[in-house]
Amino acid sequence: MTDANAQLEGAPLIAPSTTDHPLYDDVVQACRSVYDPEIPVNIYDLGLIYTIDIKDDNAVNIVMTLTAPGCPVAGEMPGWVADAIEPLPGVKQVDVEMTFEPQWGMDMMSDEARLELGFM
Repeated sequence: MTDANAQLEGAPLIAPSTTDHPLYDDVVQACRSVYDPEIPVNIYDLGLIYTIDIKDDNAVNIVMTLTAPGCPVAGEMPGWVADAIEPLPGVKQVDVEMTFEPQWGMDMMSDEARLELGFM
């Protein structure tokens, strides 16, 4: 194992969100307005939003995934997310990054999403 690998060991796969920022709740609500067209649940409750990072200058960085890499809206979904967040008062800019690490799993869904989809 190299020193670089040793530094990564134990690091979380999903970076924490900036939950204490005043814009956080509004950004979450904006994410909840975006739906996966194949699943009748919003992308936040599906667990597709991994990280909401809001900088001091109100720039919003979103790290998200899809239920599957071959999702037919893979090229469009980041734009939908950015379009939902950009109009929020105070938001300076929005950057949406797509990742597939870690891979999405049904265990990432909220209880509300599981109930809506009949898994509870």
